[in-house]
Amino acid sequence: MPAASVIRVVNARQHNLRGVSVDLPHRALIVVTGPSGSGKSSLAFDTIYAEGQRRYIESLSTYAKQFLERMPKPAVDRLEGLAPAIAIEQRNPTVSSRSTVGTATEVYDYLRLLWARVGRSYCRICGAPVRRDTPGSAADDVLRALAGRVQVTFPLPPIARLGHDAVVENLRAMGFVRVIADGTPLRLDELPDGSDLTRTGELLVVVDRLAATADALPRIVESIATAFQEGEGVAVVLDDARRLRFTEFPACSRCDTAAQPVTPALFSFNNPRGACGACNGFGATLEYAESLVVPNPERSLAEGAIDPWTKPRYEARRKLLLDTARALGADVNAPWRKLKVAIRRELLHGKKGRYVGIFPFLKGLEEKRYKQYVRVFLRQYQLAHTCATCGGTRLNEHALAIRIGSDTVADVAARSVDGVHAWLAALELTEFERRVAVSILEQLDARVAYLRDVGLGYLSLDRQTRTLSGGEAQRSALANALGSRLVDTLYVLDEPSIGLHPRDTDRLLALLRRLRDGGNTVIVVEHDLAAIQQADFMLELGPGAGEHGGRVVHAGPLVTAGESLTGQYLTGQRRIGVPSARRPAGPPWLRIRGATLHNLRDVDADIPLGALTAVTGVSGSGKSTLVHNVLYRNLEARLHGDHSAKSHLGEEVGAVESLTGWEALDDVLLIDQSPIGRSPRSNPVTYVKAFDEIRELFAQQPLARERKYTAATFSFNMEGGRCEACEGAGHVQVEMVFLADVFVPCEVCDGTRYKREVLDVKIDGHSIHDVLQWTVAEAMTRFRHQPKLGTALWHLQQVGLGYLRLGQPATTLSGGEAQRLKIARELASAGRKSGRKLYILDEPTTGLHLEDVRVLLQVLDRLVDAGHTVVVIEHHMDVVKRADWVIDLGPEAGDAGGQVVAQGTPEQVAAVPASHTGRYLAPLLAAAEPASPQEAAAR
Repeated sequence: MPAASVIRVVNARQHNLRGVSVDLPHRALIVVTGPSGSGKSSLAFDTIYAEGQRRYIESLSTYAKQFLERMPKPAVDRLEGLAPAIAIEQRNPTVSSRSTVGTATEVYDYLRLLWARVGRSYCRICGAPVRRDTPGSAADDVLRALAGRVQVTFPLPPIARLGHDAVVENLRAMGFVRVIADGTPLRLDELPDGSDLTRTGELLVVVDRLAATADALPRIVESIATAFQEGEGVAVVLDDARRLRFTEFPACSRCDTAAQPVTPALFSFNNPRGACGACNGFGATLEYAESLVVPNPERSLAEGAIDPWTKPRYEARRKLLLDTARALGADVNAPWRKLKVAIRRELLHGKKGRYVGIFPFLKGLEEKRYKQYVRVFLRQYQLAHTCATCGGTRLNEHALAIRIGSDTVADVAARSVDGVHAWLAALELTEFERRVAVSILEQLDARVAYLRDVGLGYLSLDRQTRTLSGGEAQRSALANALGSRLVDTLYVLDEPSIGLHPRDTDRLLALLRRLRDGGNTVIVVEHDLAAIQQADFMLELGPGAGEHGGRVVHAGPLVTAGESLTGQYLTGQRRIGVPSARRPAGPPWLRIRGATLHNLRDVDADIPLGALTAVTGVSGSGKSTLVHNVLYRNLEARLHGDHSAKSHLGEEVGAVESLTGWEALDDVLLIDQSPIGRSPRSNPVTYVKAFDEIRELFAQQPLARERKYTAATFSFNMEGGRCEACEGAGHVQVEMVFLADVFVPCEVCDGTRYKREVLDVKIDGHSIHDVLQWTVAEAMTRFRHQPKLGTALWHLQQVGLGYLRLGQPATTLSGGEAQRLKIARELASAGRKSGRKLYILDEPTTGLHLEDVRVLLQVLDRLVDAGHTVVVIEHHMDVVKRADWVIDLGPEAGDAGGQVVAQGTPEQVAAVPASHTGRYLAPLLAAAEPASPQEAAAR
């Protein structure tokens, strides 16, 4: 290929890349694949995208260029042919409650424009239409309603009546000679003695008197325009029998109630003009809840029934509470629920001597909300309640008084994306309104279609963006990218198929091809075979992970990739087999009856204990609601006495009519993809408790004993051995003002985290810093004579994380890697703890190559064979086909889902015509080979 038609990467060495040099075609769909940890993200994001971002900043102002010196430069000799780059990653950066799906995707912005252009205003008091008159429309109304001679007037507002003589003099100077004072016509030059125009209730100034005929139309228009100008936008036209009032400002046609001018800002809940005044546009208000203040009514006052005062700083308050309760005649050792209602009310809300009830106490603390710890403390005891004023719509009464048809903008925003699509299709507008709104409707149709194509049709526009999963947030950003219609742009995506059912993956791939056909280059880090098969060019890195990866295994069309690891899966040379015999499904059974929450309505489901169960269904069908909110929360409550749902943050617990079979379980564990730590100080070796062993080994070395070092000396989280300049972080945070902050290596310890003298202590020539740079696989080899340490590392290797560096910051781990770390820790503890557990995993195949999926399945089989139960939420058909039991939800998403379409063995589900999962499962089972000897042995 000529250099001008490619992105040329020369000698990339970022992280574990081993001098990667490759030419990638422009305006093509490029898939970067390979085993987990092979360097895919290092090349796509940390090298190609990072350099594209640097070059974009270079093209900006001199002010922006000053930040380039602080930005880490990718380790690559040369990058040619780069276009402006956009990264769409697998994470949700939104934390604000003000951002919704509608605002984040700009659909709501176009709805605001639509309502501002063709919305019809109605009175917020009586519901009559609101009018805004012009001189021409007012003149037409005069000719239709009045006859004979009419007078065109304007009311003189009281504020303009500074004194009788001044009023008369000013009006005469302006050329007016007649007024109507409380219905009485008067000439300004013939006013009765003692008259005082400032004391009249209504004072109309006559602009003109004329006949209401068609010939006089231009004169009527001119007179009304003068009345508007002099009367602050108000004109009154009257004859002998009746009067007509007109205004340039919007006002009710029946009761004359003023209305707000209609602009797009009026429909924004992030703008003071449109936001509800009671909730400031949040749609909810925070109120202190007794259920949070007294979380366990079975506790007595002496045991800390009133939770806020159990904190150490409120010991005096706690003593005063007990004294007051005794004075009221309460038994402080009796459960809270058994106290008299009057006593409970007094303790919660009352004031008695020095005692102040907990609710007045909490409200009094609000004066100190400027302190962060006070805000955090108070928030624990507040529940968000739907705003009583706006009903959760976030908008004020003026915005909600404007409708298109019978719908307000909030009504449409409460619909799902699919619902908005149907609403747009059925929208009835006049020919004039449609011409006015034609470009707005085109943008709305396009953006709604993009959201549906990326599989987000089930999301409501008013859903908070911060509640989206990483996959949903990424697909939302992809829809935005399509809506922007950029050309000659480089898009870098991180596994966009994550969270998608195979049915929705085809629509996603069509969108990626549309981006390419629009003149863009699309680089996708992906493991999904269906996505890889659609690529124009495949770049596979490997052959292994970590130190064994970072090399180009294949670069070119898919047809030439037969010998690479991914190529073997593409051609069918390698595949994940189906077990020759499945584990029997029950008894015993865990049976859920009447589950209800969100789109689940009276759902029944059966889960066999001691088996691997896969919960499937299209995105938005209710899988997470059933497994997380219903199964996990209810099992927690029964096994632990309480659930861990953060009610004050809106986390809900699903209701069930009955849950049976849980008595056979000793514990339930949710192994999700949340970070193992939010600080770079947390790393894999500390998480699995292996760092304690490593520090003990260093403390036993002769030089360490000579210097009286302890294991604590080798901790970078404690004073003693750590570098105090960076406090053991190894880097210093640099604030970038308008860009994301960056971390630069500490100049004192040069990024090692430790004092120089601590690094003098070595094992086989390696310091503690050197050891933290080892991969798990390398450490296993070097510490093979340390049983306890070797076992912990072995479990990391077993879940496919042998490529991770021991000291790799937790903040750099993907959600899938964090989840597998949690599995490894559970495997390590399984041998030490007895009891049967139920493990819940949410899409554990995230970020895994098919070869890694094979290893993961062996790990899950080990858990089940040890007597535990595993429930996975999964879209990956290779996992589903190996499950012992499948629960398929659907049939569609949102309100069209929430039902059990099928449950049974994979073969039974594949035979159900209504099951989307069954349709994709059937050909895999038909073409299945028996499991490999290794897989069979694992079972």
